[in-house]
Amino acid sequence: MSTAGERDRVLSGMRPTGRLHLGHYHGVLKNWARLQNEYDSFFFVADWHALTTHYEDPEIMAANVWDMVIDWLAAGIDPDRATLFIQSRIPQHAELHLLLSMVTPLGWLERVPSFKDQQQRLKDRNLATYGFLGYPLLQSADILMYRASWVPVGEDQVPHVELTREIARRFNHIFGKDAEFEEKAEQAVTQLGKQAARSFRAARQSWLQNGDETARQGARELLEAGRNLGAEEKERLLGYLEGGGRTILTEPEALLTRDSKLSGLDGQKMSKSYNNTINMRDDPDRVAGAIRTMPTDPARKRRNDPGDPDKCPVWDLHQIYTEDTVREQLAAGCRSAGIGCLDCKRPLIDAVMEEQVALHERARPYEEDPGQVRAIIDEGCARAEAVAAETLREVRDVVGTVYS
Repeated sequence: MSTAGERDRVLSGMRPTGRLHLGHYHGVLKNWARLQNEYDSFFFVADWHALTTHYEDPEIMAANVWDMVIDWLAAGIDPDRATLFIQSRIPQHAELHLLLSMVTPLGWLERVPSFKDQQQRLKDRNLATYGFLGYPLLQSADILMYRASWVPVGEDQVPHVELTREIARRFNHIFGKDAEFEEKAEQAVTQLGKQAARSFRAARQSWLQNGDETARQGARELLEAGRNLGAEEKERLLGYLEGGGRTILTEPEALLTRDSKLSGLDGQKMSKSYNNTINMRDDPDRVAGAIRTMPTDPARKRRNDPGDPDKCPVWDLHQIYTEDTVREQLAAGCRSAGIGCLDCKRPLIDAVMEEQVALHERARPYEEDPGQVRAIIDEGCARAEAVAAETLREVRDVVGTVYS
């Protein structure tokens, strides 16, 4: 529940696999740059997640982490508007993952669609490990730690968010009603002030006895306006209002993003696995040469053969980089054989190169002074750990691992 004056929180992370390519930029980072203006945004380097499949390559981790963070900054992710941090620097993630594992049925993890899919795709790696089986639960811990309301994902990742919702619901059901729940809730009500407390009790009774939705909404507004209430008290009173237990872990919602499949240099989805990428901060000569040699419509064997743009891998990139009017002219020229394939590629090369210049310029201060990047991450980790520590204090209390 967001209190008055607060924004909903969004959380997302990326595995550090090295420098990012244009598929990451257009599919993920441009969306992050928009979200940071609309939400309380937490973006993290998922280095523990990288270890679930690449634990045999620890020597490349450090370089990958810092290269990726520089790409984030080059993409316009603003550390003054978003919290940037590294997963392994926040040990509470591991503890929450462990505690959630105590109540998460094994079958829930085995049914995650990507579990068997990745086992098939990554046959060259030994994935018969607990870490790989448990990575969806670690993802859930990442999200639930920060009480994120929204998780930006593509459709293929929605099952992970649904799993997180189920885990939060199960945890709250088991641990949300302590022995002194109502007594503590009544103590919290008094912190609203006499008049507001009286109004809250009346609204709660009207909602529970008569199903008065207006009364319920009025009671929620009283909680949002309660300046003397901490986050834990507000969550307890929200559960008290609904007639249930306290909401300890927030159930997140999936924030669907548009399809992020940017075509690579060979027409397949841009991916390092296919060796068909253009990096966000690539060498200019390589970029121009790679686009010039991209395959086109196989029917255009000769310059005067008409082509079909919809069958050309280059055309997919034009959808991202080229204005509508120019695209119409290129399509007409292709179908009539009025232009050759190199003529079609020139405006695309110009657009990609212009974008590359901007990315290089934004990255240059951080490349020249890596200390700035470390400072940004240090500050982000401190902010993230403060939130994580608050969540873990409450979780430890309800699971019974706080001893006086």
